[in-house]
Amino acid sequence: MSIDLSQFKQTFIEESLEGLDIMESTLLNLDVGEADLEAINTIFRAAHSIKGGSGTFGFNDIASFTHVLETLLDQTRAGERDVTAPAIELLLASVDCLREMINALQDEGATYDEEQVASVQEKLEIMLNGDKESNTESPAAAGSTAASEKNPTTTSGWLIKFAPHPDMLRTGNDPVLMFRELEGLGSLAVDVDTKVLPGFENLLAEDAYLSWEIRLTADVAKDQVEEIFSWVDDECELEITALAPAGDTAEDEVVVEPEPQPVNTDVKATPEKKAAPAATKKVAKKRSTSTEATSIRVGTDKVDALINLVGELVITQSMLSQLGEEFDMGKIEKLRNGLAQLERNTREMQENVLRIRMLPISFSFNRFPRLVHDLTQKMGKKVDLKMSGEQTELDKTVMEKIGDPLVHLVRNALDHGIESPEERIAAGKDPVGTLLLNAYHKGGNIIIEISDDGAGINKQRVLDKAVQSGIINSPDDISDDAQVFDLIFAAGFSTADVVSDVSGRGVGMDVVKKNIKALGGAIEITSQEGKGSTFSIRLPLTLAILDGQLVRVGEEVYIIPLISIVESLQIDKKSVNRLAGCSEVYRLRDDYISIIRLYSLFGAKPDSVDLEKGLLVVVEGDGQKVGLFVDDLLGQQQVVIKSLESNFKQVDGVSGATILGDGTVALIMDIGGLIDLSNTLQRDSSDGAVA
Repeated sequence: MSIDLSQFKQTFIEESLEGLDIMESTLLNLDVGEADLEAINTIFRAAHSIKGGSGTFGFNDIASFTHVLETLLDQTRAGERDVTAPAIELLLASVDCLREMINALQDEGATYDEEQVASVQEKLEIMLNGDKESNTESPAAAGSTAASEKNPTTTSGWLIKFAPHPDMLRTGNDPVLMFRELEGLGSLAVDVDTKVLPGFENLLAEDAYLSWEIRLTADVAKDQVEEIFSWVDDECELEITALAPAGDTAEDEVVVEPEPQPVNTDVKATPEKKAAPAATKKVAKKRSTSTEATSIRVGTDKVDALINLVGELVITQSMLSQLGEEFDMGKIEKLRNGLAQLERNTREMQENVLRIRMLPISFSFNRFPRLVHDLTQKMGKKVDLKMSGEQTELDKTVMEKIGDPLVHLVRNALDHGIESPEERIAAGKDPVGTLLLNAYHKGGNIIIEISDDGAGINKQRVLDKAVQSGIINSPDDISDDAQVFDLIFAAGFSTADVVSDVSGRGVGMDVVKKNIKALGGAIEITSQEGKGSTFSIRLPLTLAILDGQLVRVGEEVYIIPLISIVESLQIDKKSVNRLAGCSEVYRLRDDYISIIRLYSLFGAKPDSVDLEKGLLVVVEGDGQKVGLFVDDLLGQQQVVIKSLESNFKQVDGVSGATILGDGTVALIMDIGGLIDLSNTLQRDSSDGAVA
């Protein structure tokens, strides 16, 4: 029976990419010298799985490449060759090639660099045969010879009893492909056993019911036969027995390493003797494997649909709550109790659904050991990469979008931050620098820190470069360290003296801040000259839902993210001062904060323009504190974020929108954008504030 293997292609791709990640991380931790058997076995198993899967799916270029790689690893784990620095670099290059080839499978018509793959494969073959001067065999032949040497026993053929478990076909394995491989070794005689095949009405197309007895006539080693079934060795019952040479009797047959309690596939056996034990064995095997499954893969489209459904549930709950507040009858209390229960259940369901999208940040951190390894070799630096908080969870969408900014920051730390070994020794430091990636939760956000113990930021040099680039007119325009460090994120700013493929073109850091800001996050820098620098990124855990404070301006309702609010207060007019340009500031203890009148920015009609008749919501964004003048505070609630740009258009100072319980749309404030918008309007108009 043959099934469409294309439905399993994505699973193969995902598992192969995971295997390549394992190979890469293990290779980076290998020590030059005698092979670490456990590590080499880990790498070998990953390569073997990719080779087996690619062969099953007919990806012959991947299977051919991985075969050479696998043979080299097999010799290493057998102790026939040591681990050398050139070997590690070549194996890492092989991982890159395989990753490119597998990624090309994702998109129809996509290609990969065939010349690069051929070059790396040639180098693998040279390394494989380089220490065997007399060996002129191809890698495939060499692999077969090695297998034969391990098991020199050859016969006139093999009797193979092969009984797949019921779910073997579901993993993308097709017995027909295995039979074709066997046919390449010699002539086949195949008998099929159909005794457990159910009637048509009870037949499941993706379950395996057949078993086979195969007679392979070929003078080959048992290892070569076993290799064909290695991809399904835990999904079938397999018995391989040496056939007697011509002229011998059947009683002279020798069983070579039979597996315990093989399934009896003798076609002469009665149904009673075969069916019952086989069924019992298969059910037991199925039960044991199912209890080991602790995770599943879920398509993001299905999760997104579920999240949208939960969002609608939240909106419904909000509508019912408002309805409950509007009635006061005898049974209204029961309605309110039920609504309270609905709210608790909705919140719990919402949190559980959102947790589906949460992934440990190790998925993003795992790319950096290789990046640091490659860049430090290119720059001639020595760096010890340390990572902590890898199990801190973050929304998958946020993680995908933060990947590129993190790469920029790590490259910046390696290029501008950490000095060369000679410079570090001259400064009395360890020649090996330290780069730390750390992640942790704080106040409903995730904090990601990129720290180095390098030279730190030379503030005077930053100021001089900013003046030369026209970013500022004079160093006197900058009042504190935070503003100096913020210049690094200006478009076109760079302190690199030499333009390289690592940095120095003045692009990247401005994009870093822009991308982080687009995620509703912020970035801060702390640095001490000669000691090192730390870039701290604050991000929301998810982009789907936020806790917000509802505020009213006239008849309009706006939502301010709770995480941005510092405090709310009644305005004392004695503490209000008007500055040049008609801007207003409020004295809050020992600090002065600008007042932003929301009705002025969004054209709303307030209850009153008198500051003493409203409230001031003190918020913080982009390192600045401002006060938002509103008419009233309505309460706090979780809101489902809807994209305004995809449904309407982008609005300055607004990060999104949501639907309230009464069905109206409320805008969600982007505090950093509000501050920028207010500053722009004040510069463009002398009457930006209304008394």
